[in-house]
Amino acid sequence: MKKVTLGAQTLLYPMPAFLIGANVAGRANFMTAAWSGIANSNPPMVTVALQHHRHTLKGIKENGTFSINVPTENQVKETDYCGIVSGTKQDKAADCGFAVFYGLLKTAPLIEQCPLNLECKVVHILNLGSHALVVGQIEETHVSEGCTTGGLPDATKVRPIIYGSGSEKRYYGLGAPLAQAFSAGKDLKR
Repeated sequence: MKKVTLGAQTLLYPMPAFLIGANVAGRANFMTAAWSGIANSNPPMVTVALQHHRHTLKGIKENGTFSINVPTENQVKETDYCGIVSGTKQDKAADCGFAVFYGLLKTAPLIEQCPLNLECKVVHILNLGSHALVVGQIEETHVSEGCTTGGLPDATKVRPIIYGSGSEKRYYGLGAPLAQAFSAGKDLKR
């Protein structure tokens, strides 16, 4: 297959569409971020890359905590809204009708309607240039009962939103399962 070179670009697929939560000046605020992911298993850690001017980053620095909320496919409008409107001007939690709750950390706002929520304590904030990379240790995980199978989160029930950058800039859902993990590749073993 012939390749086209694009220069250094931040194109990876899939990118999750997460709602990052932080209290800013005593008010719950949420922003959409796709530049997020798992960083470590023991202790469990995640990262999220945020531009330095983001209102949510101010709250993360203020409290040393944040949340990652995984919205479901039927929350695509709210997810997009939280990415195009600033919390400096709007109360996004109220505008979206989010039922906000607090767990173990007390200063990391969580969205009840999201099927999966992670409460995180800041471990590092690294200045990488255009973005600050926030490294957070997961202190507690909340999952909606109806989104589990055998007591564990089930991606087909969570129905997370995926962001597709590049030419389309669209949100997607999960497609059909392709193969069983840790098994499909066994046919190639010698």
